[in-house]
Parts: sequence; structure tokens; C-alpha cells
Amino acid sequence: MSAVASHVLDFPDLSPIVPMDRGLTGRDAALMHAMYDAAIRRWTTLEWLASVAAGRDVRGLEPPVRAGLLVGAAQLVLLDRIPDHAAIDESVEWVKQVKGKGAAGLVNAVLRKVGRLRQVDGQGERVHRSAWTGRLDEIPLADGRALALAGSVMPEEWAVRAAVATGISSWLVKRWEKQHGAEQARRIALHGVGMTPVIVNATCAEKPVDFPLAAGGSLTLHRHAAAGHFVVEGPREGLIQFLDARRDVWVQDPSSSAAIESVKSLTPGVVVDLCAGQGTKTRQLAAVFAGAKVLATDVDERRFQTLREQFAGHPRVSVVAPDLMENAARGLGGADLVLLDVPCSNTGVLARRVEARHRAGEEQLRRLAEIQAGIVDRAAGMLRPGGAILYATCSIENEENGAIVRRAVSKHGCILSHERSAIPSGGPGAPAVEHRDGSYSALLTFAGG
Repeated sequence: MSAVASHVLDFPDLSPIVPMDRGLTGRDAALMHAMYDAAIRRWTTLEWLASVAAGRDVRGLEPPVRAGLLVGAAQLVLLDRIPDHAAIDESVEWVKQVKGKGAAGLVNAVLRKVGRLRQVDGQGERVHRSAWTGRLDEIPLADGRALALAGSVMPEEWAVRAAVATGISSWLVKRWEKQHGAEQARRIALHGVGMTPVIVNATCAEKPVDFPLAAGGSLTLHRHAAAGHFVVEGPREGLIQFLDARRDVWVQDPSSSAAIESVKSLTPGVVVDLCAGQGTKTRQLAAVFAGAKVLATDVDERRFQTLREQFAGHPRVSVVAPDLMENAARGLGGADLVLLDVPCSNTGVLARRVEARHRAGEEQLRRLAEIQAGIVDRAAGMLRPGGAILYATCSIENEENGAIVRRAVSKHGCILSHERSAIPSGGPGAPAVEHRDGSYSALLTFAGG
């Protein structure tokens, strides 16, 4: 609960943290992480229900009280197998220790009323429906079902109702409704409700991927709908062990890998990965362009250090400080290809980047578009004649995608060779092998000398 309380003053501009689980058993640690994820993922859903139960807007309450309500409501509404009394007592006791008996009494009263917002059957069990349809008396669950509510509890306006029910900002849902229609907007918002599967990219595997033999047979494999990708089931320790042993396979969603796959017919000699992050696409670049020299960097210090550690000793990948990248590229005669996996709003990956759903807004989009345009301009100066920029995002917003690319065409006189975009698919209730993030990529080719 303390981890959620630390977010309250920053909401909606949240930065993800990993809650401390030291000293907890594996089961208790897993439950703690599940409660934290549910509270962050469905923050607005839970505060809406708490406000209905309280008969007032609970967003004005003190951070520890809001945190107690969020975590308690998450257990009552979103998590199974936790008795109501345990969920309520835990929140009440924590708030009592932090803020005293008065605040704890308020939390106790509100959470009891939240419990009564759920529809129950004759045995007192929660009523579920097979799927969420957007009704006033239901909210979607991560497994594809809907939790039935005891009355028309959700907002009247459709877009606001869909936003609150799924935990997505209403600004985003209204944008999607205008651009894609109400039904597609509902699907995109619902996609962010579910837990994302672990998907590995084995398109560059040097030998068959045999998961049953990995980590003592602890992992299982399901072939994804996208060729060369697999959904992995099994303990995290087994996956780490497998990936350490198989450097030709890595965790990557098919929509992410599709950007580089779309240009694998190119034959660059020098490739620059200017926004390399944790290095996933850097590994893909090195594998797809086996004859290329790859230069990678990132302006974030922690990510940069991760890159240095990951590619230490690699024969073809050099990690270069951000302020030295231009000189490094010029020293090799310029880049044939620059990958720009730019920072973005993450609206295509809200199921993975749960904090991004809350901070999305007009100002953020404008600020990101300025950053993205500046990165493109910088990359253009690193190219040798005839070189190309592969621009990629995990956003589904035009301001970050097509608008940036067309600005580059106008400013630099380059050619838009091709572009691709993907709306998130799969999600709650759908097979894991159908899950795909949303993404965009475009290849900009510059004139030869």
C-alpha cells in the first residue's frame, strides 16, 4: 500500500516502480505485486467505485487514505480468492497505523459499501458475465469476463463510461472514438485491461527452439499467430535461464519486431540505433543485418549502462555515448540506416505500460512530437548519401506517427518508402497467441550523393 500511496501526489504523471517484496514468500510476493498492478492499472475504475460508495469524490482525500481505498477496492472487485474481511481489514489496519483511527474508520465504511456494489447470487457469490459489453452495471475483468454490479453504477456518457470501466483516460477514449469509431475504441481500451503474455522472438534463431528441454522442462511453448514468435508459460527463473543460454532468442512482441522485419531486404554496412533503450531492437538489428557494424546509444543513463553491459565484447555492436554518436557515425563514413525507436506516449502498449494510460493528454502529445521531430532531424545528419531512417513508435496516435514522417519528407526531401501501423489486438478473453501490441513504423529514404 505504501507503494501506491507514493504515487498519489504524482497522479496522473506516474513513473513505474517495483514494490519491495523482500522477506515475503513467493506466494505473498506474487499477491502483493498483483494488488499493486491492479491498483495502478485500474486506478480510475477503483476511485470511481469508491466515490460512488462514499457518496463523494474520494480524490480529495489524503494520500494514505486514497491508497487504502485503491488497494482494498482492487482486492474486492478485481482479485479472486481474497475474502472480503481480509481485504478490508488489511487496508483498514494499514491506514490506522499511518493516519489513525478516524481515517481507518472512513476506509472501513467505504470499502464495505464498495463490496455491496457487486451483484451477488443466492449463495453470496459474485455474478460474472461472459464478456464486457459496456453496460452501466458492469466492469471488464482481465480474463475477458465482466463483473456484474448491483445497479447502474457507471457514468452515463459512453466514452467516459468506457474510460472509467477500463482504467483509460477519457481523453484517449474520446480520441479513439473520433478516429476509429466507438466499437474499435472500446476494443482498444479493453486491450489495456488484460495481463500481457510473455512472447519471444525466434525469427533469428540459429537452431530450433525447444522449450520443453529448457530449464529442466519448466517452460512450455505455444506458437504465436505471428511467424517465428512463441508465447512462453512457466516460471520467470526458467525463462531467464533459457534466455541466458540462447542469445539468438529474446522477449519481443510481434508488433515491435515487425519494424525491422519490414526492412530486412536492406543490406546496410553501418547501422545506428539512436534510441536503443534496453537493447532489444539492437539485438534484432545485429541478427538481421549479420554483416553490419551496429552503433547503439540511449540518453537515459541507466539504459545506457545496461546497453554497455549487454553488448560488452560483442564483435559488431559498439555502445557509444550519446554526445559522441555523430562523430562515431562520421568516422565510419556515415550510417546506411538509422533506427529511431523514439520515446512516445505508449498508447499502443497500455497493457504493458500501465502507468502511461493516466498521463496521456494534449500537452504530453505536443511535447513528445517536438522531441520526436528533433530526433529525426538529428538522425538525418548522421546518414551517408542514399541512407535511410527507420522511424518506429509504440503509439497509435497520428501526431507521433504519420505527422512526424510527413514533416520529415517536407523538410528533408526524403522519400517515404513504406509505412505500417498496427492497432492492439487480442486482449482479455482472447488466446494469448493472438496478442499483439499497437505500433507504427516507416522507412524514409534519403537521396544519394
